[in-house]
Amino acid sequence: MIEAELKAQVHNPEYVMGQLECMAEGRVEVYQDTYYDDPSGSLGAQDQELRVRTIQGPTSTRSVLTYKGSRIDSKSGSKPEHETHVDSPEAVHAMLHGLGYVAAIAFQKQCRNYEFTARGRSMLATLVQVPEIEGTFLEVETLVSEEKELSSALDDIRSVMGDLGIHADDFTTGLYTDAVAARRATR
Repeated sequence: MIEAELKAQVHNPEYVMGQLECMAEGRVEVYQDTYYDDPSGSLGAQDQELRVRTIQGPTSTRSVLTYKGSRIDSKSGSKPEHETHVDSPEAVHAMLHGLGYVAAIAFQKQCRNYEFTARGRSMLATLVQVPEIEGTFLEVETLVSEEKELSSALDDIRSVMGDLGIHADDFTTGLYTDAVAARRATR
């Protein structure tokens, strides 16, 4: 599967949240993300990601293991994605360490998720705050099965984001991992 996703800096989070609340009920969740790489950094150098994410909601906690391949669209940062639920994140962390991977960076994301259908697609919109980074971000994503569907999916996402008050100059392909690492380097 390919995760067609766009991310933008949000200048009026209350407005965007109000618009999203009209589309779906928001779900507050806290993500604890740990990104792994081999000691040489070859995954990062190849624009690949290996992540363990634990998602804590008000009534449940779940974890997923995700591998993202290299970007197939530089303008959006969209990547092939393979994800599976895991029953024991501790076991997965131990397996990755045992295979020689090291935790490259770990951080928390405070999220409010909205699932809805727009333009005939199942979409997930997430308002994100990372305590170590200034600002609020909006991610909107949908999954496509083939690369030839990506452009159309991204157009649909742009349209949804436009309806939410996001403008062309608000979009970013910056990574939270890079922003958190840069912030930590200045401390």
